[in-house]
Amino acid sequence: MARRHVAQKREILPDPVYKEEVITKFINSMMIDGKKAAAEKAFYGAMEEIKGQGLDPVETFKTALDNAKPLLEVKSRRVGGSNYQVPIEIRPERRQALALRWLIEFARKRSGKSMVERLAGELLDAANKRGATIKRREDVHKMAEANKAFAHYRW
Repeated sequence: MARRHVAQKREILPDPVYKEEVITKFINSMMIDGKKAAAEKAFYGAMEEIKGQGLDPVETFKTALDNAKPLLEVKSRRVGGSNYQVPIEIRPERRQALALRWLIEFARKRSGKSMVERLAGELLDAANKRGATIKRREDVHKMAEANKAFAHYRW
């Protein structure tokens, strides 16, 4: 790991439709093999499906993202020949990255005809605090809570 310089954050342009940077990050994370047009088509199709249900798509997306963000996670620390799962707080950038990754991962795993339907379903479930993404977040929090006794090994 480089110790001298901190990697510079690249500036991300907001998406052309909703003018939100986080949506651009989501689309870029969804993209496979550089096929951005396919990722955009799936995302905007899912947003249209959410709009078709009478909900504001951007607010639903932001709510789903906020509900999916974990606050704590566990990291392995080797202390005196033993490995401990030490709970640590997560930086805001990593919280967002994990939430985006989980939403995409579980949307892909869902059963459904197209990615549009699967993504819309996962976003609606996460916005309503249910579904696989929220379960993953709760599991991470439970693990951190169970290992709270090792919090003094944090450094």
